[in-house]
Amino acid sequence: MVLILCPQMKDLETFIQSVFHKLPIPIAETDLPEKFTFPFSYQPHPVALSAVKALQTYLNEQKKWNHDFGDQTDESGEICGKMFGVLVVQNKGKELGYLAAFSGKLAERNYLEGFVGPIYDRLAEDGFFKEKETSIIAINDQIKAIEHDPQYLNLLSEYDTKRDRSNKEMQASLIYKKKAKHIRQLKREAAMQDLSSDRLEDFLQQMSKESQDLHFQHKRKQQAWREVLTAAKERLAFYQKKIDELKEKRKSKSAVLQQQLFDQYQFLNQRKERKGLTTLFKHTKQERPPAGAGDCAAPKLLQHAFLNNLKPVALAEFWWGQSPKLELRRHGYFYPACLGKCKPILTHMLAGMRVDENPAYQEALKTKGLDIIYESVDYLVINKPNGLLSVSGKYVLDSVASRVKAAFPKVTGPMMVHRLDRETSGLMVVAKTLAAYLDFQNQFLNKTIKKEYIAILNGIPEYKSPSIKLPLRPDHHQRPRQMVCYIDGKLAETHWSILEIKAAKARVLLKPITGRTHQLRVHSAHPEGLNIPIEGDELYGLKSDRLKLHAAALTFEDPANGKLMEFHLDPDF
Repeated sequence: MVLILCPQMKDLETFIQSVFHKLPIPIAETDLPEKFTFPFSYQPHPVALSAVKALQTYLNEQKKWNHDFGDQTDESGEICGKMFGVLVVQNKGKELGYLAAFSGKLAERNYLEGFVGPIYDRLAEDGFFKEKETSIIAINDQIKAIEHDPQYLNLLSEYDTKRDRSNKEMQASLIYKKKAKHIRQLKREAAMQDLSSDRLEDFLQQMSKESQDLHFQHKRKQQAWREVLTAAKERLAFYQKKIDELKEKRKSKSAVLQQQLFDQYQFLNQRKERKGLTTLFKHTKQERPPAGAGDCAAPKLLQHAFLNNLKPVALAEFWWGQSPKLELRRHGYFYPACLGKCKPILTHMLAGMRVDENPAYQEALKTKGLDIIYESVDYLVINKPNGLLSVSGKYVLDSVASRVKAAFPKVTGPMMVHRLDRETSGLMVVAKTLAAYLDFQNQFLNKTIKKEYIAILNGIPEYKSPSIKLPLRPDHHQRPRQMVCYIDGKLAETHWSILEIKAAKARVLLKPITGRTHQLRVHSAHPEGLNIPIEGDELYGLKSDRLKLHAAALTFEDPANGKLMEFHLDPDF
C-alpha cells in the first residue's frame, strides 16, 4: 500500500487549536467516496490517506507531550504502541476536514490538544469513577495490610508447616501399613505350609489383630493431626474472615462501579439514536461489554462527528510504534476495527448510513467449476483458486464444497478432509466416499499427510533456525486473527527455507508440521518468527492484489491401496 505524500506540517500549533483539521491538499467533491468505509475490512480511500499522512507528520514532529512509542512497555507495564484513527468529515458549509483520535489513553491522558476526547472521561478528577475507584483502592490497601501483618504471616507459616508435617507423617503411615500388610501375607502363606491347623488358627487371629491395631493406629494419628490443623485454622480464621469480607465488599463495589461506568458510554448514530454499552452487548456471545469497549478510535471519532453535525466521509486506523508482545502490529500499517470490542458499537453508530459492502459477503470469483488435477473413485485432488472459500459461509455460498456437490451430485457424507484459507491457492484433496474421508482423517491425525507451501515475503528474513515454534490461539476480540500465546496457545511448528531472492523479496518454502489456523501467516509475520509478513496478507501485513501463499505439494497414501501419492503444482506468482 502506498501512502499519498503531503507537504510537511509547517505550523504544529494549527493542529492543537481545533479538533477539526483542514486537509493538507485540496479535494474535489467528485473525488470523495460514494459510501462510507466498511470499518472491519477496507482499503483506505485516498482522501483518508491524505489525512493519515498529515497526522503521522504531526506525531513525528510534535513536542507538546511525550509518549515513548519505541519501547515495548512503559513503567506501568502497558503497551506503548498505539492505534490512531482519522475520520474525514464535511461540515454544514461543505468544508472538508478530518478528526483524529487515539485508542485508550495517550501520554497518560484521555484529552490531548488536537484529538477528539473520549466517550466518557474516567480520568476526570471530579468524576464519580475516580471517587469510587479510590474507595476500591482503599479496600485493596486494607487487604494488603492484613496479608502483610506479622502475626497473620506467622500463623500462616505455622499452619503450612503443620500441614506439611501432617502430609508427610500420614504418607509414611500409609507406606508402613502397606509394607506390614505385605509381610503379613508372606507370613500367612508360610504358615499355611508349616503350621498345624490348631496353631494356624491362632496365628491367623494374631495377624488379624495386628492388621486391626495398625488400622486404628493410623486412624488415631489422622484424627490427632486433624485436630491440630483445625486449631491452627481457627487461629487463622479471624484474619481470613476479614480478608474474605473485604474481598466480597470489593467485588460488590467493583460490579456497581463497572455497571455505572457502562451506563456513561452512550453512543449516537446519524439519526441521533442513543444506545449504551450494556444494551449493545446484551445479545452478543459474551453478553457483557469487554474491557476497553468504547475506548477505541473509531467510536470516538464517529461520536464527535454526530455530536457536532459533521458528515462522516471516510475512516482509516493505523498502528503507531512498537508492536505488543502477543498481537501482530506493524508501525504505520492500517488495521480494521476490532470485532470483539467494536462491532456491536459500530453497527449501531453506522445505522442509516450508506456503507461499503462487507468484502466477505461478496462472491469473489466469476469463474465456476473445479480445476481437477487428479481423480479416482474415492477422491479428487484439485487446484483451489485464490479467493474461493473451502466451505460455504453464512453469506457466501460459492465454495470448493458447493462446487464438488454440483459436479458430483451422487456424493454423500463428509467430503472436506482439510481446508485452505480463502486467500490461499493450491492443492487440496477432497473425499468422494465416507471410507476415503475416514482414511484421510486418520492420516491427518497420524501426521502422515505432508504439505508444502510456497510464499513470497514482503522482504528478506534474517537467517534464523529452520524451525519456527510459536504456540497459537484465536484473538477473541479480532477474529479471525490468531495470536502467539505461550499460556493458552496450541503447539504450532513450521519448517522453512529460502528458495530465491528477487527484487528485495524472498520466495520461501514453508512446511507446516502442525496445522493451526493461519499458522504460516503468523509464523512469517511474527517478530519471533520470520518477522516479515507474506505479501498481500491483509490480516498480518499489507493488502495487495492477492495473498502470495500457495499449497504447492501434497503427499498422502491412497485410501484404496496404500500407494504413496505425490502431487506438485507451482504457483502463478
